[in-house]
Amino acid sequence: MERVLSMFDRYPSQKRVAALMLGYGICVKEDGNAYCNDVEISHSALGRAAGADRRVAKSTIDKIYKTPKLMDVFSRMRSMALLSEVAPQIGCTALEIVPVDSSMPGILAGVASAIYDAGISIRQAVIDDTSKMNDARLIIVLDGPLPPEYLPRIRACKGVDKVILR
Repeated sequence: MERVLSMFDRYPSQKRVAALMLGYGICVKEDGNAYCNDVEISHSALGRAAGADRRVAKSTIDKIYKTPKLMDVFSRMRSMALLSEVAPQIGCTALEIVPVDSSMPGILAGVASAIYDAGISIRQAVIDDTSKMNDARLIIVLDGPLPPEYLPRIRACKGVDKVILR
């Protein structure tokens, strides 16, 4: 992400808009407009959300549209619903895994293996590292409740610092 955002270093307001677009998965399509999947986002709404005005949002989108390297990234962005906030309402359980070191390989594999042993399906697994690498979290939504005896097994997985049951 930093490599993409560095292309906006000379324009801090545009950089804020571009960072917001990356964080929310807002894309720029071939018509030169911003979209959240198939829903068009107005320049005013995008600017307001980024703490800028509509002209800054428009100039950011124009720069993306006219720069092939940026368009290669932003034309492929997609937004996704994170089920963790509604997990209890849909009969699921959400776990937030805080890693010891988010660059350590195998954390997801170990946690998924422990969940598999519990006989529970994973509905969604998302690694949220949109802000800083040391703030990365693994969000797992389970199809049903996690038997309490499996919580210590998940906590004992390699690379897991904390498990937050939501």
